[in-house]
Amino acid sequence: MRLDAWHSAPPPHPHPLHTWLTDRGSLTARIISGISKPPSQAQTRVPPQPQPLPPPPQFNLVRLIQHLQLPNRDERRDLRLRLGELAVVREVVLRAGNRPLVFAHSVLAKRDLRGAWRGLSHLGSRPLAEMLFHDPTVARLPMEYKKIDCRHPLFQRAAKVTNIADKTIWARRSVFVKQGRALLVTEVFLSVPGADSNAEES
Repeated sequence: MRLDAWHSAPPPHPHPLHTWLTDRGSLTARIISGISKPPSQAQTRVPPQPQPLPPPPQFNLVRLIQHLQLPNRDERRDLRLRLGELAVVREVVLRAGNRPLVFAHSVLAKRDLRGAWRGLSHLGSRPLAEMLFHDPTVARLPMEYKKIDCRHPLFQRAAKVTNIADKTIWARRSVFVKQGRALLVTEVFLSVPGADSNAEES
């Protein structure tokens, strides 16, 4: 199987990541909503000697890089870049407390950082979702999915962020278009965002 081949079909329901992978809304907003929900009734039942509940983990974003580099082969093809042409690459990790949830990798043509996507220059450590889901001129193309392993460059990049116990992990990607210019966003799921949201890595 080609390492750069992506597919239109997500994992079937009831895979624990199915709804996360197929949701076309803001992933950042959904993670924030999920970790800020109050504990369930079973969790809040008062024991004979009440113990204070730990505070919920706080959403945070860690920007890893934003610089010029050669895109992956499939990214170059999808963005219609020339062989050897550098692209702007931004990588961040979405976390609940200290627990990495999603490794996000975004790519666009260098010229578009001064054009349609110039807002990216001033984004800093704020979520990219602020640009993508609050601008009516931005359109999202259909999503693609892939199960990646240690041979894939994005798996290798994500493995530098956190220990990955599984041999394969799910990723999704889609192109956002503004003024006819493309921004390719890939999200690699390091864990199920809604699971054990009160647990943090040491």
